[in-house]
Amino acid sequence: RARCSVSNRFVELKAIFVMSIPKFTRLTTTACPLNIENIDTDQIIPARFLKAVERKGFGDNLFRDWRFDKAGARVDGFPLNDSRYGGEILVAAKNFGCGSSREHAALEPRFLNVRAVLVKSFARIHETNLKKQGMLALTFVDPSDYDRIREDDRISITGLRSFAPGSRMTVTLLHSDGTSESFEAAHTYNEQQIGWFKAGSALNVKA
Repeated sequence: RARCSVSNRFVELKAIFVMSIPKFTRLTTTACPLNIENIDTDQIIPARFLKAVERKGFGDNLFRDWRFDKAGARVDGFPLNDSRYGGEILVAAKNFGCGSSREHAALEPRFLNVRAVLVKSFARIHETNLKKQGMLALTFVDPSDYDRIREDDRISITGLRSFAPGSRMTVTLLHSDGTSESFEAAHTYNEQQIGWFKAGSALNVKA
């Protein structure tokens, strides 16, 4: 019975985690700016939601304690609750994803259609977990480029056609005044991890 229980739970969890991020070679969208350093995995998804074994509620629990007050009402001032920031790129400061290792913290953004995370720096384990989920995890080559992003920008990421270990991506900021500017973003993907990205997740490679 114990073995059956473990097996059933694996099937349930696999139903959550095996899902593909649509393939893309160029991403142009608005961004969700989080001007916060040291965002830890408990802030990304509070511990009380870690026992979920079905997709219901995923996405709603991303930054749950920042997006909703104690009564469950939406906090209008938080970027993810603002329709202007309904994009597929999450932009944050340094040490993103620090704290305990949580696969759910890397999975949650996918349910809000986030495809790329661009930060000054990642906590190492969370960066790997994002890669496993098929996310595009990028860092600013020059951290000061973070300050060039405006709240109403559209952001275009190119360079995925030549995605390879050690390659660079180009990030172009399309400002609302009609001007634009570009800078480079780095990644730490190896060949296997690039395969995960192209398949939509690591589990899709093994599925």
